[in-house]
Amino acid sequence: MSVAQPAALLQRPAFEPKDYGLYAITVIAWGVSWIAMKGQIANVAPEVSVFWRFVLAASIMMAWAHFRGHNLAFPLKAHMRFAGLGAFLFSTNFTLFYYGAAHLPSGLLAVVFSTASIFNLFLGLILFGQRPSPQALLAGLIGFSGIALMFWPKLAGTDFNSDAALGLGLCILGTLSFCFGNMVSADTQRKAFAVTPATAWGMVYGMVFLGLFAAVRGQSFAVELTVSYLGSLVYLAVVASVIAFASYLTLLGRIGSARAGYATVVFPVIALALSTVFEGYQWTNLSIAGLACVLAGNVLMLRAR
Repeated sequence: MSVAQPAALLQRPAFEPKDYGLYAITVIAWGVSWIAMKGQIANVAPEVSVFWRFVLAASIMMAWAHFRGHNLAFPLKAHMRFAGLGAFLFSTNFTLFYYGAAHLPSGLLAVVFSTASIFNLFLGLILFGQRPSPQALLAGLIGFSGIALMFWPKLAGTDFNSDAALGLGLCILGTLSFCFGNMVSADTQRKAFAVTPATAWGMVYGMVFLGLFAAVRGQSFAVELTVSYLGSLVYLAVVASVIAFASYLTLLGRIGSARAGYATVVFPVIALALSTVFEGYQWTNLSIAGLACVLAGNVLMLRAR
């Protein structure tokens, strides 16, 4: 049953310069994160890598919130919301994708995650009664189709055995977790909770959930003491978690989940460009056409009201 919202909350505000800046930070930071994630999945259990990622990220966010003078004391009901953020955005989402990465190529991971823009549209409708415009629906479909074209050789070449099916299922669940986290965050901001303290507490709860999960599974909390592992850990914690999530969740509260979620359709383009430079990705007519679709869908979504 959807929750009726005031008409003012259902309007789609025009983009301001700050929104474009937040959008660019989110897309670039998450676009690079796919390469960084490769350094995390070889020899350390995914939940342990994500645990240490959010130990660092939560520490930084708490310190930043304190420095900015935010009140970090909240009633129990607020902590239930923050725990929801921790469960959906800062633990389950990442752990499922880290596990999925052991079974699927990185390009397919990006394709699956890009469906977040479409899931956000429908979850916003179901949970909050936010009716997406036909233009927003069309933009999401064009963008997702473009990503599918760009990665079609990987999709067609995947040996779809039980391992691939498991990886795909894990990544779909991870994307849904991310989208439910979007809904929790959007509703939390509508209740006038500031993004910084809410994100800080969400990361703390995510860290706790991950630590408990790793302990129950009997995992070692030791990590690789290598430049590759530690460098990727710092990037994922500081840039892809603290900076990108603060930017993305702020953007979500300003322009709505449908258009904010479209960042997840655009960042695979950044990942693909980096793959071209560092991994020798080969461009084809299909991938060029796909890029054109992604850019066209992006412009259409930004113009959607």
